[in-house]
Amino acid sequence: MSSFPLVGEPLALDLINAGDRLGDPAGLAAWLAEQGGRLEAVEVGEAEAGAVRGVQEAAGPLLEAARRGERPPREALRALNGALAAAPSHRELAWTAEAGLTAAPHRTAGPARRLAAQLAEAVAELLTDPRVTEVRRCEGEGCVLLFLPAHPRRRWCVASVCGNRARVARYYARHKEA
Repeated sequence: MSSFPLVGEPLALDLINAGDRLGDPAGLAAWLAEQGGRLEAVEVGEAEAGAVRGVQEAAGPLLEAARRGERPPREALRALNGALAAAPSHRELAWTAEAGLTAAPHRTAGPARRLAAQLAEAVAELLTDPRVTEVRRCEGEGCVLLFLPAHPRRRWCVASVCGNRARVARYYARHKEA
């Protein structure tokens, strides 16, 4: 079972939803493992954890502004743009017998900057996606997780957790009245 309550959303949402669990190298390493290859594998240390926290701290306010169609906070934009600029990406062509010609993104910076740039790129993609206004906060009592619903009727981050709690609460409320 995952130590992170919700994974598999767009990478930017997974980053925000991870909250303070990414505050140390062990938490970041566990989160990266949960991402199942969506990010470049790196050895995690304090530098990587700090770089990721910087992107995460900028991502939250930027997403909230984008969801509301408001002007994003200047400092958060500066932080995200800084992470992107610190490890610019270019396509690198390669040939393999299995795949043929491929063009993969390549970054020349150190591991912390590369990881931060990958995450900043994921945040930028979500912020500029027309569906950003569809990002929802879970309706579960006390839940703060965000998700991008594939179905317009989705109300909970994880139906088997928050959805089940809501159904149980409704059941007990109905039977308490009787």
